[in-house]
Amino acid sequence: MHILHIATELAPIAKVGGLADVLYGLSKELVRKGHQAEVLIPKYDSIDYSQLKHLKVEMRDVTCTEGTQQVHNTIWSGELDGLRVLLLEPHHPHYYFSRGKIYGCSDDIERFTYFCKAALEYLQKAGISPDVLHLHDWPTALIAPLCKEVYNPLGLKTGGVVLTIHNLEYQSKCQPQQIMRVGLRGENPLMREKLQDLIVNGTVNLLKGGIEYADFVTTVSPTYEKEIKTPGGGVGLDTVLHKHDKKIKGILNGIDEDFWDPEKDSLLIKRYRTHNITSPEELIMVQEGKKENRKYIRTHFGLKEENAPLVASVTRLSSQKGPELILYALKRVVKKSGQFVLLGSDHGSKTEKDFLALQGLEKRVGISVDRDEALAHLIFAAADMFLIPSLYEPCGLTQMISLRYGTVPIVRRTGGLADTIFDVDTAELPENLRNGFNFDFYDTGGIDWALDRALECWSKDRKKWERLMLNGMRQDFTWKKPTAAYLEIYSNLIQKKAKVA
Repeated sequence: MHILHIATELAPIAKVGGLADVLYGLSKELVRKGHQAEVLIPKYDSIDYSQLKHLKVEMRDVTCTEGTQQVHNTIWSGELDGLRVLLLEPHHPHYYFSRGKIYGCSDDIERFTYFCKAALEYLQKAGISPDVLHLHDWPTALIAPLCKEVYNPLGLKTGGVVLTIHNLEYQSKCQPQQIMRVGLRGENPLMREKLQDLIVNGTVNLLKGGIEYADFVTTVSPTYEKEIKTPGGGVGLDTVLHKHDKKIKGILNGIDEDFWDPEKDSLLIKRYRTHNITSPEELIMVQEGKKENRKYIRTHFGLKEENAPLVASVTRLSSQKGPELILYALKRVVKKSGQFVLLGSDHGSKTEKDFLALQGLEKRVGISVDRDEALAHLIFAAADMFLIPSLYEPCGLTQMISLRYGTVPIVRRTGGLADTIFDVDTAELPENLRNGFNFDFYDTGGIDWALDRALECWSKDRKKWERLMLNGMRQDFTWKKPTAAYLEIYSNLIQKKAKVA
């Protein structure tokens, strides 16, 4: 099966958030299963080219019309851990992807709608007919209507178009003229209805158009699928999602356990094995490994070397991630004689200064506001507990990574967090599946309830704490199950298309 992912991120060469990790993990697992999986992204000037092997020009001078001008593009190919990667380089007067960053430009809509059209121009001119086109979030959602309305009639064939919603919050709305520049005229009343935003009349909603036109839509966890079909979680698109209920499925993400494996992790001070731990002696080795990494983290941040629990958070400081609750939890941990380490990103957050002001507090607080991959790995390995108090969380990867590193998560029960972390005291599951601490309400009372229980368990009931660690380390969050679910969707789409043909 030939699956072409068209996206705007790919770990580790062009990463902003979890989308990059998901695309990398899913694509690699598809390749492992013998499928021809490829990824097409823009050729940013910020790509880490040192990670790409056999980089070469695949196709020169792919022309693409944007408005009244013709733009020339070059397609490059390279290899990333056995995965074929295609890079689209537009020779555009506005230097769309030579900005030193992936997102955050004033003309992001023009940049990515152009990328959508140029990607399809490449497929058509190269005579490539993937079995499945797999799109990701709003920046590539326009490919679904472009494919159905423009390129399929011109001869481009695909077995189906799948759209994955990684975060419904980001939909991207624009004026009709902005999509007219890439060939969607909207004279067809049905097309106009499908692309029309439900809140602002006369406005195009790119993600809505993708949902309407895609053959199948996935979300990144089962609980998130349910949440976005409610008025409270649907961000204005719940009625559209209900309308297409039969073609929507929530599939829980996985993590790349080759990359996130404390036994192989070259970034750690001391490595330790967490797979297939069965004996008390093996658990002691895990604890010794975490202890050595914890010593480094304490030295790095100037924290006391003491017998105290280390609570951590590695997150963007965006409103979605609950920075005000993290700040509250930090102060509560210190009050209870614990230690707290934060690795935050998203400079300019309103709470960034509040966090930085607490650096070194009582030699129990470590703060870094940066993107530091090596430090993130060390924190996962060093921490006893990992806090994720998200307002909403489509899936979340850090709680799965924490479990793999023998760190116990404390999470708000929403989205993918509800699908992966089960409370040690309240979950209606067998004891061997309980792996963390949950709270329901997005408030300080919820933090108190979960955090206090975790701190008390760590200090007063070591046997219970060790069972939690073991339960977490035993769980399988690889890409095997999610990939099987995606392959079933792909196969069904191809079979349906074959019957119609």
